Amino acid sequence: MIRLNVFFEKKEDVRTEDINALCEELVRKSLEDKGNVAYDYFVSGTRDGVMMICETWQNEDVLKVHMASEHFTTLVPRIEALTKSGLKLEQFSF
Repeated sequence: MIRLNVFFEKKEDVRTEDINALCEELVRKSLEDKGNVAYDYFVSGTRDGVMMICETWQNEDVLKVHMASEHFTTLVPRIEALTKSGLKLEQFSF
């Protein structure tokens, strides 16, 4: 199994509702991908503007398919464009 934790902070002029909508669409579509175990989106309760996507995949092969999917290649760049310094990814195997 592979766990990805993706942290990011929205730009100050970006409305939370706008980035939430993109992230929620990414979650909804990614949950339908083959090999997805979990896909969640969180907004920090302690740091304003900080968000995290937490995803779990069965293996590297299904993760690669997900990363090539239309929803990933369309939505992730749009999300990243709204962040202060991009997406910070931590990957774990278990």
